[in-house]
Amino acid sequence: MKMVNGIMQIAFLYVFYLAGSWLQDLLNWPIPGSIVGLLLLFTALVLKICPVNWVETGSNVLLTYMPLLFVPATVGVMNHFGLFVGHTVWLFIITIISTLLVMITAGHTSRLLEKRSKKGKEKAECKKHLSESSS
Repeated sequence: MKMVNGIMQIAFLYVFYLAGSWLQDLLNWPIPGSIVGLLLLFTALVLKICPVNWVETGSNVLLTYMPLLFVPATVGVMNHFGLFVGHTVWLFIITIISTLLVMITAGHTSRLLEKRSKKGKEKAECKKHLSESSS
């Protein structure tokens, strides 16, 4: 049953991809349809139109196998190795800078989310204590 649930959730995610591609074609946006679909899914999750449990199992399955999806792109880059010859220093610098930017951004984001989570827990505890003391 869990496998069927995962397949249905992946199909549900695919519907968002198709909707994004259709919207991108319709409005002739320069943004890829997959990104538009991702934004549609994000909007549906934020507005609670689509509960998280509708996509959680399927998205975890896709995330598990995501590294395999990058193998063909990496092999494809090797077909154009000549473009990178002579630019080794710049590629190294760009790789280091982009890695640092991702690490810094991820660190700040996780810290912000942790603070937000603690504030929510503190508010809930305050409400609980106030309701207990008023009883």
